[in-house]
Amino acid sequence: MNIFNTDLDNTLIYSYKKDIGKNKKNVEIYNGRQISFITDKTYHLLKKLSKKLLIVPTTTRTEEQYKRIDLDIGQLKYALVCNGAILLIDGQEDEMWYNTSLSLIENSKNELEKSLTYLQNDNRRNFELRFIKNLFVFTKCENSQNVVNDLKNILDTSKVDVFNNKEKLYVIPKNLSKGNALLRFKQYLDSISDNKKNFISAGDSEFDISMFDKTDISIAPQELSKIHKIPKNTILIDNFSLFSETMLEKIESMLDNQFHTKQAYDKNAKLNVFLF
Repeated sequence: MNIFNTDLDNTLIYSYKKDIGKNKKNVEIYNGRQISFITDKTYHLLKKLSKKLLIVPTTTRTEEQYKRIDLDIGQLKYALVCNGAILLIDGQEDEMWYNTSLSLIENSKNELEKSLTYLQNDNRRNFELRFIKNLFVFTKCENSQNVVNDLKNILDTSKVDVFNNKEKLYVIPKNLSKGNALLRFKQYLDSISDNKKNFISAGDSEFDISMFDKTDISIAPQELSKIHKIPKNTILIDNFSLFSETMLEKIESMLDNQFHTKQAYDKNAKLNVFLF
């Protein structure tokens, strides 16, 4: 079984603010506005790969935000939302998974409360302060990088991570990283199936890096490696092509190699090897 844990925003789909060309398909409507798109090429590649891969969106989006997206490839069996703190199975939240997530952040509660108090009084904040599902903190700020730096000075960063993505700002318990969610998901799949599993991950931001060394192969934009340390198993995509398209083409090529290898090995009654 081949499993593909993928980020969504700027990995598969793009905001209306980004120019991805005219050949595109709307995938998200909010308040009557078309706000997210996928290129036609990305869509066709994704639809083809959905027959060969278990595609698992792994996103910091909330359940509500995730469910606004329609990739038009059928309902996906699994999704990890809220940075992996919530597992959706056939579109329904798994209560046991959520309760485990709550127990995992017990040692981070004081830091989360501290961040809420700080941000509540910070005049750089220009958006409501949200405590998402009692799991992590989200808001928007002017000069968000400066706010991140200030929070890192007052919080115990061994217990929480502080991220920003443009004006968006997050305070997330260390135990709720996407990497930890992926490890939990592996254990979940192993509990329901003994089949050999091969994992691929893809993402474009700091949020995604923790996934990369938890999978057999990961794929990221080259730009990310200039800012952060990236595991050696990561394929880097240059900035001259649209990441979603090139990334999916790479995966298609890897899977084709796998299947060709399988056919060759089957003729000799040998074991298949997952090759990239």
